Amino acid sequence: MATDVHRINCSLTITMALKSNTAICLRCWDYSETSQTVSLLTKDHGIIRGIAKGSKRDTGIFSGGFDPLTQGQVIFRLKRGVDLATLTEWQLEQVWWTVRKKLSANKAAIYMLDLVNRIINDHDPHTKIFEALHSALCRIDQGHDIDWPILRFQWALLVDSGYRPNLNTNSSLSEVVGFSATEGGVVADTGGIDRVRVRKETIDVLEILNAEGPMQPTEPKVLHRANRLLAHYFRHIIGKESAAMRYMWGSLDA
Repeated sequence: MATDVHRINCSLTITMALKSNTAICLRCWDYSETSQTVSLLTKDHGIIRGIAKGSKRDTGIFSGGFDPLTQGQVIFRLKRGVDLATLTEWQLEQVWWTVRKKLSANKAAIYMLDLVNRIINDHDPHTKIFEALHSALCRIDQGHDIDWPILRFQWALLVDSGYRPNLNTNSSLSEVVGFSATEGGVVADTGGIDRVRVRKETIDVLEILNAEGPMQPTEPKVLHRANRLLAHYFRHIIGKESAAMRYMWGSLDA
C-alpha cells in the first residue's frame, strides 16, 4: 500500500512539474546531431535554459527545431537542483522575417536579445519585458523605423529590472546636462570622468517614456542620441561593452 501511494505521489509530482508558456527564442546551440540546448524568454517564467532532445529531427514535436527570433508555445519541466530544464514540445507561432533580411533590423534585434540575456536572471518572471520585446520586434518587422521601438524596449528593460535612470529635469536646467551612469542618471555637473554631456532635448524624449506617453514625432537624430545614451548606461550596468553593442552602435565612446 505504501509503495502504491509513493508511486502515485511521484506521478503527480512529475505531472505538476510540466509547464506551458509562450516564449521567444533568444539563443540556441547544437547539443548533438539531433538535439539542441536553448535559451528562451517565457512570458510568465522569465528566462529558461533547457535541452530539447531530438529537436533537429525532420519529424517530431519541435516544429523543425529552435531558431533565435522566433516565438512559440513551449512545454517544459523544471527539476529542483538542475540548471537546465527539459523541453518536451515546441509549437512555432511566429517568425520575424524582416530582422533576418534587413541589416539595420537585424542589428537592433540581436542587440535587444543580448540585453535580455545579460540583464534578466534565469527563472525571474518579467512579463512586461517579454511584452516590450515582442512589441518592438513586431513593429520593426512591420517596417517601422527602428529608433522608437528600440528606445521603448530599452526603457522598459531598465524600469522593470530596477535600473530606471533618474532624469531629474526641470525648466531651469541648461540646454546641456550631465549624465552619470555611476550615479544612475542626470546630474548637475557635466564634468568628471564618468559623466557624459547630454542635450536636454535628449532627456526630454526619455521624459515622454517615463510618463508612459505615446510615441511622438521626433527628429531621428534625437532618438538616436537617446538610444545611445541608454546603451551607454547599459554598458555600465553590464560592466562591459558587448559585441552586440558594438554591432549596433559602434563604439559608445565615439
